[in-house]
Amino acid sequence: MSAMLIGGIIGGVVLLILVIWFFSTYNRLIRLKENANKSWADIDVLLKQRYDMMPNLINTVKGYATHERELFEKFAEARQTASNALSQGDVSGVAAAEGLLGNMMPKIYALSEAYPDLKADTQFLNLQKEITTMENQIADRREFYNASCTNWNAAIQMVPTNIVAGFMNAERKVLFEVTSAVEREVVKVEF
Repeated sequence: MSAMLIGGIIGGVVLLILVIWFFSTYNRLIRLKENANKSWADIDVLLKQRYDMMPNLINTVKGYATHERELFEKFAEARQTASNALSQGDVSGVAAAEGLLGNMMPKIYALSEAYPDLKADTQFLNLQKEITTMENQIADRREFYNASCTNWNAAIQMVPTNIVAGFMNAERKVLFEVTSAVEREVVKVEF
């Protein structure tokens, strides 16, 4: 065998290995990206359900606490902001709006303490239980979303995977996290 033939075979094997590596890396990145997209879609579904439930909770509370109008208006505004950000797929906007809503929910629940009839209302108690359950599911989904995005973000930055990520025009995904120091504080309920 000539040296040229051996060099051609070695070159062909190396080229085949590179092609296999490229496509397997490309497919792995697609899988990671779709996993992150699916995890956001899971959050999206739960948040929409919760946003649909909130007016029922507010209307139930309004029947008992009519003078708390300012709280209800702020709550409705925060819900609308969250809903708009969600419909646009704006993870940072949803996270910010969720922080506002998260701070308001304890105030709504605290009203039940001030109104014994409300505290005994089965519709209110059922809605409160459903929203609490949903909050826990959303928290679990946020964790999964952030893990999926972290895996994606790490993968597109690692050498040599970043070569394939550059070919795909891959961009970092935004994590769903609390963005302001105020949202990280303990909620103080005052009326």
